[in-house]
Order: sequence, then structure tokens, then C-alpha cells
Amino acid sequence: MSDFSEAGFARFGEQAKHLGFDEVLKRRWDPGVFLDTHTHSFAVQALVVEGSMWLDLNGKSQELGPGSRFEVDHELPHAERYGPDGAVFWVARRNRHP
Repeated sequence: MSDFSEAGFARFGEQAKHLGFDEVLKRRWDPGVFLDTHTHSFAVQALVVEGSMWLDLNGKSQELGPGSRFEVDHELPHAERYGPDGAVFWVARRNRHP
């Protein structure tokens, strides 16, 4: 069972920074939001803590709910769709690239 408390968020951040991620934040998306194919200048590692979303990545669509983790490398095309209750996830970003 995942710990979605503030202490859990702090641990998520500590683990992410240990893995080389330099920014950790909480993201909230409204119900039904669709983000068409796009890229980011940073790599992402995230944990869904509320609601649901679909991530379209590498030609596959994956439904994600509380406790689901996902990663998206920088400049990797992907699309996002948020469920009827929206979604909240914790995200670690790696803004520096080797």
C-alpha cells in the first residue's frame, strides 16, 4: 500500500533526488483534460496519488490510477488524458541531462 501523506511525499522527493532528479512537485489536473502529443525538456518520474489518467507513450495507451508509477524521458513524444475525477500525481523532474 502506498503512503500518500506529506511524509510519503517527502520520501518520494528524497528518493527522486538520490536518483538525480532535481525538482519535485505535486501536479493536479482537472477532469477530462487532454494534452495532445507533446514533449518536455526534462525527464519525468511520477506517482499517481488520486484520480486516473491515460498516458499514450511509444504507441501504447496505459491507464494509471493511485499507486501507479510512470516515467517519460526528456523530448519523448507522449499524450495525456485525465479521467472523470481528474488526477493528482507527484512528479520528479530531471532538468539536467548527461
